[in-house]
Amino acid sequence: MRVHPVDLGEGVRAFFTLSSGGVSPAPWAPETGGGLNLGLNVADDEARVRENRARVSERLGAPVAFANQVHGDAVLVLGAAERAAWAATEPPGSAGDADALVTDQAGLGLGVLVADCVPVLLADPVAGVVGVVHAGRKGLAAGVVHRALDAMTARGAELSRVRAAVGPAVCGRCYEVPEAMRAEVAAAVPESWATTDAGTPGLDLPAGVLAQLAARGVEAVHVERCTRTDGELFSHRRATEAGTTTGRQAGVVTLLS
Repeated sequence: MRVHPVDLGEGVRAFFTLSSGGVSPAPWAPETGGGLNLGLNVADDEARVRENRARVSERLGAPVAFANQVHGDAVLVLGAAERAAWAATEPPGSAGDADALVTDQAGLGLGVLVADCVPVLLADPVAGVVGVVHAGRKGLAAGVVHRALDAMTARGAELSRVRAAVGPAVCGRCYEVPEAMRAEVAAAVPESWATTDAGTPGLDLPAGVLAQLAARGVEAVHVERCTRTDGELFSHRRATEAGTTTGRQAGVVTLLS
């Protein structure tokens, strides 16, 4: 399994998965086959998705909890009970409805599923607090990144110590939207305003996330890979244009035990 690792500090392990390295067939796989689809709601066989998630957990060194992402700004804080649940042989499918997860529990992985939206990994290695964020168009405008940071600081994190990794997502040159939608999102996050390569209205969600992190004083690295054009990554937009479906990759993070 190939992944894109990121350094979020000592005692933290984090990476972004790619579309290969699993057991899913097309259309939940790249042309080479062996898709690492991690989404349970894209019509892939559940047993295959469980196997793919198990492979990611093994690579991370911890069971990985996922939320049912609903494009909002809710944050779920997971503790010892959830760590025990996800360490079981058959973990539940979702931690609940939310677009961000936070924990101070070592040995519990957090995961965020994407196929064009922005995955954000967060960590304060000194305080021992980590988080993940699913920043789609609606969640970005609603402030889900800020809500996740607030939940982390409530558990002892300091923004000056928090490290962030902004993962692969559709870029502003490829994310075409109606003019009214661009104006609506940019009214909340001006840095998201974009124009596509075709000269049409667009949104640059990674730029919006990076701006929100910078506004809070959070140091961030950006994995500049566009899901729409990168064949090693799943893209909902690319699949829709081709008249098919696709899988979900993930960003995952854990505090090492």
